[in-house]
Amino acid sequence: MRVFKFGGASVKDANGIRNLVKVLEETGHQNTFLVVSAMGKMTNAMEAVVNAYFDKHVGLKKAFEEVVLYHQTILEALFEDKKHPVYSKVNLLFEEVQGFLAWNKSPNYSFVYDQVVGYGELLSTTIVSMYLNEVGIKNYWIDIRDFIKTDDNYRDGKVNWEKTQQHISEGVEANKLYITQGFLASDDNNFTTTLGREGSDYTAAILAYCLNANSVTIWKDVPGVLNADPRYFEETSLLNKISYREAIELAFYGASVIHPKTLQPLQRKEIPLHVKSFINPKDAGTTVGKGIGIEPEIPCFIVKKNQVLMKLSSLDFSFIVEDSIGDLFKLLHDYKMKVDLIQNSAISFSVCVDNKFNRLSDLLDQLSGKFKVVCHEDVSLYTIRHFNTDAIKSLQNGRDVLLEQRGKETLQLVVKQ
Repeated sequence: MRVFKFGGASVKDANGIRNLVKVLEETGHQNTFLVVSAMGKMTNAMEAVVNAYFDKHVGLKKAFEEVVLYHQTILEALFEDKKHPVYSKVNLLFEEVQGFLAWNKSPNYSFVYDQVVGYGELLSTTIVSMYLNEVGIKNYWIDIRDFIKTDDNYRDGKVNWEKTQQHISEGVEANKLYITQGFLASDDNNFTTTLGREGSDYTAAILAYCLNANSVTIWKDVPGVLNADPRYFEETSLLNKISYREAIELAFYGASVIHPKTLQPLQRKEIPLHVKSFINPKDAGTTVGKGIGIEPEIPCFIVKKNQVLMKLSSLDFSFIVEDSIGDLFKLLHDYKMKVDLIQNSAISFSVCVDNKFNRLSDLLDQLSGKFKVVCHEDVSLYTIRHFNTDAIKSLQNGRDVLLEQRGKETLQLVVKQ
């Protein structure tokens, strides 16, 4: 069995869904498992619904109406018959969201987030599945929450591999075309959990691992894995082949094409990962698999924006040693700060973090009692794998570098945005 993952850009409108059909017609679709993300920027739109809900419902009606209108526009472009059963199924999903928001009593933002935001994937897969049936491609829609089980760490669920393997082994048959949601799972109480932003790639890897799949293909709006993000770098080159090890390194440093958690299960069973263009599906794209390094071997640039750089020093000029560092990392863990870079000396410690849960002010209150703290918000962390002199110059030119860290193969710079 193959696993195909289609991201939001591939199904952002009616033409995108029609193009998905063309991809399946060109590549074949028997014995295939489709993982489909929410349409376009719908995850952001669903987040806006959650934020409005917690903001004393200010703007909630408008935010939800935008979600409804977006999907209705796509429905009307694909299904001319307004009595088609897809309309009632989609409306039922809208009613489920409204029902949850009406009866929910939990003040836990992460719990509410997972129960609401995941409807983006349920809506997209419902529409895509019924359109495939409409054009003669028989498929089986399944709710991934019945298959992938996690703990109750909402917004970043940890997979229970034993239960997940059992559900997938018992529920999936060979030689069929399945379609399901990325990003979603459920806990032991059957509440929805999510696997973290961009978690649809991880969903594809989980399914591939449990199904002993032949391959995973991630369909993107780029020709494959590039050596830099074209949104931020003018000149980019396609990487034809990448080893698992190198891909994990790139993902760890923040390469946006491959989700950091996607590669480990694939590597364990040596399942190749293809990253290909849904615009030109016959092009070779990039293959991630067993091997050494990258081809071609050129500098790879990665940027993570909106980071926070904290420079800590001891209040009494005493050494920052193991006890102090241990206390610091416990605070970073408690306040859910993702650490991207650390650097220390005898009396100072610098750390660049991703404040994705917006708990920086609380953390700074704790740190200020123990350290002298200098905090730089909205900085960018640049990483160059396989750097050379020209690559370094291209990043340093005209930028205010706050911190530099250099290893044998990797250079990192924290700069003001």
